[in-house]
Amino acid sequence: MASIDAEGADESENGATLRTVVVASSAGTAFEWYDFFVFGSLTSVISKNFFTGLSETAGIAAALALFGAGFLFRPLGALVFGRIGDKAGRKGAFLVTVSLMGAATFAIGLLPTYAQAGIIGPALLIAMRILQGFALGGEYGGAAIYVAEHAHPARRGGTTAWVQTSAAFGLFGALGVIFATRLAMGTEAFDAWGWRIPFLVSAGLLAISIYMRLKLSESPAFAKLKAEGLDSKAPFTDAFGRWENLKVVLLALVAIMSAQGAVWYTVFFYSQTFMDRFLKVPASTINILMLSATAISAVGYVVFGWLSDKVGRKPVLLFGMVLMLAAYFPGFHMLATTLNPALAEAGARTPVVVVADPADCSLQFDPVGKASFVSSCDIAKSVLANAGVSYRNEAGAAGQPAVVKVGAAAVTSADARGLAGSQVKAAKGKVEADIKAALAHAGYPAKADPARMNIWGALGVMLIFVIAATALYGPIAACLVELFPTKIRYTAMSLPYHIGTGWIGGFVPFTAFAIVAATGNIYSGLWYPLAFTAISVIACLLLLPETRHRSLHG
Repeated sequence: MASIDAEGADESENGATLRTVVVASSAGTAFEWYDFFVFGSLTSVISKNFFTGLSETAGIAAALALFGAGFLFRPLGALVFGRIGDKAGRKGAFLVTVSLMGAATFAIGLLPTYAQAGIIGPALLIAMRILQGFALGGEYGGAAIYVAEHAHPARRGGTTAWVQTSAAFGLFGALGVIFATRLAMGTEAFDAWGWRIPFLVSAGLLAISIYMRLKLSESPAFAKLKAEGLDSKAPFTDAFGRWENLKVVLLALVAIMSAQGAVWYTVFFYSQTFMDRFLKVPASTINILMLSATAISAVGYVVFGWLSDKVGRKPVLLFGMVLMLAAYFPGFHMLATTLNPALAEAGARTPVVVVADPADCSLQFDPVGKASFVSSCDIAKSVLANAGVSYRNEAGAAGQPAVVKVGAAAVTSADARGLAGSQVKAAKGKVEADIKAALAHAGYPAKADPARMNIWGALGVMLIFVIAATALYGPIAACLVELFPTKIRYTAMSLPYHIGTGWIGGFVPFTAFAIVAATGNIYSGLWYPLAFTAISVIACLLLLPETRHRSLHG
């Protein structure tokens, strides 16, 4: 952090320099991101332990939905802690958030699984996930504002970018601990009980984070506002009840945060789901790719934050959005050709077609596990969805059983409606065996072949994604802080940030997977983040003002 200099910055009452402010704020936020990301990186393992009562596809979907549920409560946390931050001060608000996050994460490591306690296990997991999201909702805004209100005006973008790197450090830490634990004990033991270790490690991180933050004092901009009696007495009314402020909240959401949520969570989370579920890439390979991408991103945030101090926030933000907009579909197609070329070749050479009566087909998505998927069409599509194979739908004759065409081979599915449980299982098993045999004969691989993987090519694709994500995320803290007046900054800034990252971004893996399961095309889920990114490109270009030279005292 040699590039961070306290020259020209205000010092807090206890003499803490800007360096201390940045380190303590960023480290605490990194620990919170670690807590939050451990869950997202263990989706498949969580599914196996807490949703064993569901089918494979439904179990993954439920775990992804639970990952998103944490984000669902982030805007609520933003409102609650934003009000505290604007009334009582920045420091106290994010001391509470880090404590709440650490406690909830540690508790997940102690929860009973579905096999041990039945529905109680998933219920407690949901409760802890909600607490995580609630806590994180109050964290980011407080840290970003606290650092920005200490920073030198000419270096605000580069300085606040260190808060942005906290997400990279948190994700890197989560992936690193998971990778090391899995490597040390083996996949079988890790999936059985070793997954608890990354959650339990959070206890030590919590202690360090609280210690560092207790050494900080209030930000100079808020302290000045408080001393002059100009602080907001009703932050909600001031932020959302007055059009001049509400329109800025809406602008921040549409022009910046919609793209930020879509891009960041596609790059760092949905890409993992895509490689795991559809490309059948080994978990260790995915970990290595994501660790590499995350390490590179830590540099990118600072570079693009610094660049925004030179050329402006808006041009850098737009560059990130437009680059990702252009990279969504080509990039994920390239991941397929570099990591599982046999799958890509088989799909191009021998496309799969499902011929079925449309009335016989249900939505291939069931997060609550109540649908049985026992019609001939549903059984056929369930097998293909679980195999990660793209297929095209073709309407068949009414009342006729579904047929899966794999090149010249045609597999007739079975209708298991009205059959007993054992008979349903047997019927599904036979259809699955027949379809997998046809796929194997056509060259569709059951798993990605490590010998044929082009890891450097895949890393090149991830590098393009990372450049887009960091160009968009690097200047965001400075830009958002500069958009809002001091007395409502915590409340007004936190809400659009957490709606964008929480509701739009957090549900990228869940929604994209649902779209793929419904359509049968493994790339179709990308339309969800692409749509939000496109909306932000237009709004940013036409409506967002340049904020680089704005004062924070107002």
